[in-house]
Amino acid sequence: MSIKRLYITSMAAMLIWLAVAPFSVNSQQLDYRPKILLVTAHPDDDALYSATVFKTTYLLDGVVDLAVMTNGEGGYRYSTLGNYLYGKNLDKEEVGRAWLPGIRKKEVMAGGEIVGIRNYYFLDQVDDQYSEDIAIPLKKWNTDYVTARLQKVIREEEYDFIFTMLPHAGTHAHHKASALLTLRAVINLPRNLRPLVLGTTILRSEEDSTEFRQLKGYPLTEIDRSVGHFTFNRNQQFGHEKRLNYNIISNWVIAEHKSQGTMQLFMGAGVIEEYWYYRINPDDGVTKVREFFKAVNAAEIYDPD
Repeated sequence: MSIKRLYITSMAAMLIWLAVAPFSVNSQQLDYRPKILLVTAHPDDDALYSATVFKTTYLLDGVVDLAVMTNGEGGYRYSTLGNYLYGKNLDKEEVGRAWLPGIRKKEVMAGGEIVGIRNYYFLDQVDDQYSEDIAIPLKKWNTDYVTARLQKVIREEEYDFIFTMLPHAGTHAHHKASALLTLRAVINLPRNLRPLVLGTTILRSEEDSTEFRQLKGYPLTEIDRSVGHFTFNRNQQFGHEKRLNYNIISNWVIAEHKSQGTMQLFMGAGVIEEYWYYRINPDDGVTKVREFFKAVNAAEIYDPD
């Protein structure tokens, strides 16, 4: 190779390095590209997983998809400020129920763009009312369709993990039902096609704890507390003088859900993303989950200093 050609080749390599250097990471890399399906009840529940998702897609070269159980029309009660942004009386029930499904799909996709979500699966079950009684959505939703659709997606995409909302007794019935139906879909797949399923909640601080074991009457929702939990602390610092942290990411995602006024009040309210291992998972899957969260916690954004 001539000196001139070697120089040109070296300069080209240097320019490529300079182009990607700001996005490089110093991390505990995995030997595979993690592939995750998130399952939520409503279009704004995606914020629950936001920091872990961001790290997975941007820093671990992973793939994350989102399945949303309801069409979100029941959010009209909190859409008063959205009236001015969207030019419609969204807090009037008949107007909100007509327009919010479309509006909230756009909002969740805008939030998903921030954290790198790839595909969206909208299951469009009715978002009728707030209740803590899981029997209501299980009766009103087309549960056969939901489980069949989830199974089809899981078969086609071959995910490593599925993250559901942890079905606490005191939470929204839709949250509980979305988790239960996901577990039903997974348990009825052949063992070799089952992703590892984790239940997720958000805590205000490292001193908080989750007492959840299972949703009464639904043994499929039991978590394996002997495994312990896996966490990501959004207060993890990076950037110039360590002035930035991953609460910024979750706040950006929350901000996209502008039709949901009360959602904005959750900015900064949750710090610890906590993930629990459901007992339906195989014992030998724990190591894979542990290594994944080790990588999530170790992955670091390039520091210009």
